[in-house]
Amino acid sequence: MLAALVTLPLGALPAVGTAAEGPVFKDGEAQPVFDPKDVVKESVWVRAPVDSDRDGRDDEVYTEVVRQKATDRGLKVPVVFFNSPYFSGGNDVANHNVDVELYVPNKHGGYDKRDGSMLKAQADERIAVAVGPNAGPIRSGRYEDYFISRGFAMVYAESLGTGQSSGCPTSGGRNETIGSKAVVDWLNGRATARNAAGADVKATWTTGNTAMMGVSYNGTLPNAVASTGVEGLKAIVPIAAISSWYDYYRADGAVVAPGTFQGEDLDVLAEYVYTRADREICKPVIAELARKQDRVTGDYSEFWDERNYVKDASKVKAAVLAVHGLSDWNVKLRHVEQWYSALKKYGVEHKIWLHQSGHTDPDTLRSVEWRRTINRWFSHYLYGIDNGVEKEPKATIQREDKTTWTDEADWPAPGTSTARLFPWAGGSAKGALRSSAVPGKPVVESLRDDSSKLADDLVDLPSSGNRLSYATSRTATDLRLSGVARVNLAISFDRPAANVTALLVDRAPDGTSHIVTRGWTDPQNRVDPSRTKPITPGKTYRVEVELEPQDYIVKAGHTVEFVLISSDYDYTLRPKPGAGLSIDLTSTSVELPVVGGAAALRRSVG
Repeated sequence: MLAALVTLPLGALPAVGTAAEGPVFKDGEAQPVFDPKDVVKESVWVRAPVDSDRDGRDDEVYTEVVRQKATDRGLKVPVVFFNSPYFSGGNDVANHNVDVELYVPNKHGGYDKRDGSMLKAQADERIAVAVGPNAGPIRSGRYEDYFISRGFAMVYAESLGTGQSSGCPTSGGRNETIGSKAVVDWLNGRATARNAAGADVKATWTTGNTAMMGVSYNGTLPNAVASTGVEGLKAIVPIAAISSWYDYYRADGAVVAPGTFQGEDLDVLAEYVYTRADREICKPVIAELARKQDRVTGDYSEFWDERNYVKDASKVKAAVLAVHGLSDWNVKLRHVEQWYSALKKYGVEHKIWLHQSGHTDPDTLRSVEWRRTINRWFSHYLYGIDNGVEKEPKATIQREDKTTWTDEADWPAPGTSTARLFPWAGGSAKGALRSSAVPGKPVVESLRDDSSKLADDLVDLPSSGNRLSYATSRTATDLRLSGVARVNLAISFDRPAANVTALLVDRAPDGTSHIVTRGWTDPQNRVDPSRTKPITPGKTYRVEVELEPQDYIVKAGHTVEFVLISSDYDYTLRPKPGAGLSIDLTSTSVELPVVGGAAALRRSVG
């Protein structure tokens, strides 16, 4: 562990020069020794080896550099790189209509009308959290002074098809990854760039060691670039980031919206960020997105596989500090869970921060501790400072009281294993949820879909024909869930298509409820997300619903409830009411990721 003051010389790394102008490290952290106003600013266009706007020329990525003036005198510094499609704002775009009937093979051809609500540029939280406060057209007002003063250059780039970059936006397509990667290549001497006059510009002032970070789309691009294994990308900090775009707009075959963006899809987002000056050249590309995204079947396909970074986790060489909100229903927790699990599997250096807020930067929640964490992360991986950050606890988690933060060995919490509960009769009002299954002959309970009703309202009704609800006894001890819950259903339908939504609910002694997590599936994709298989009305099928991951403590005296509904007004397509769903309780179970496993569950609820 580094405890002393360390000054790296001019030109470090590796040139030698005057120590007075080099970065300084104390207790493993870069110190604010540079004047953040004493900088050189450059604007360049980096050439990317892709022609996504199909004009016969390689795309160019508009890039701005902010670096210490000492770099003109021989100092070489690493880079913190922010890439974004949001620096030039967004457009008002019509969302897809979600009040449509569900797809039935050979009967319904699909519904793809753009006559829903409007995605308003000025109202999009993603721009606000991604670009940050007081930011100019292409700046990070939150972090620039902090990193510049500590010896890191800042580089910003506009994603393809946005602002002053050429090319086209494709909502996670390969071209966007190539464009972002090209900037890392330029910083390492493997790509070319020009200035406004057309002159060649080289990044001679950098060591080539690069970190990428950002929130939302700005955090998704680091995941994408890291998944290529590009040399020189030493660390990434993806915050509230997508790891597979299918899981942003779909769920196991179901067309499912990101929270608060009902009716949005890949094509809508691409049109939203399409801010380059040429307003015509990308229209055919975006029209192609609309065709290939398939809002009809919801099936996984090669189109979506191109936008799945998890499958390439084995290529990642960058150390990953992942951050996510436990209440983020825009970019749901599945994204960080599956990405983080894959990174661990392949031995990638990893750390995770989980907080109780939604789609936001942790700098707004716990700034001092957060900045120390990223400082140590970048000091180690970009400057090579031996500060022990890679040996520290892997997980930092904010608890439900919003004041307590815990450091743990990793996440999901060590000691977590699956524990099962089983529903008992009475679900139209409130059935039991017990640790033993219903014995004997099949016990069937039914509900009828009403897509106009909110899940939160259905959960609290004392009885309803539109949902089934099952509750444990009151917990005798706190019960911690950490990871992925699943519901295994023996289910039949009276129609050939229906949504299936599972909810996990915490009910307090005063009767108030909180939906802890939820999950969705299209039963036509019960075998494989990439394959639609017709449903025969009246036939019972095995259908699994995987709920969104969570880390949550159910307090002693509360109850845990499993609630089954069909359509979820805020997330799924909303067909006309009427579809009937029936489950056989004797063959249905709920699997919970319990810290302490089945023994802990028995101690808590019997």
